[in-house]
Amino acid sequence: MTDAKDERRPAGELEASVMAALWAAGAPQTPGQVQLTLGAGLARTTVTTILTRLHDKGVVRRQRQGRGYAYVPVQDAHGLTARRMHSELDRDTDRETVLARFVAQLSPDDERILRDLLEADE
Repeated sequence: MTDAKDERRPAGELEASVMAALWAAGAPQTPGQVQLTLGAGLARTTVTTILTRLHDKGVVRRQRQGRGYAYVPVQDAHGLTARRMHSELDRDTDRETVLARFVAQLSPDDERILRDLLEADE
C-alpha cells in the first residue's frame, strides 16, 4: 500500500501549476475552471484552498462571481519571480552582503545584463 505522504507533490509545485493555469487563461478563473485546466484528479476544494492561500499571499486578486470567487494573477511570471527575490532579500538584515554574494555568483552574461540595466537608469 502506498503511503499518502509519498503521493504528495513537492512544496510549491501545486501553487506553480495553479499560477500557470491562471496566466494561460488570461481572464479571471473560478476554482472549477482551474480544476478543469489542471485535471490530474485534483479536488475542487484543493484548488480552492490553493487559490485562497495565493490570495492571502497577495499573489492573486479575487472578485465575486456568483456565490464564489474568480481569481486573476496580480503580476506576470517575471514580476512574481522579482517579487520573490525581493522577499528573500528582505529576510536578511545584511542586505549589502547578500547582494554582494548574489552578484559574485552571477554568470558573465547575467552580470552584463545587470550592469546594462543599472546604467540605463542613470
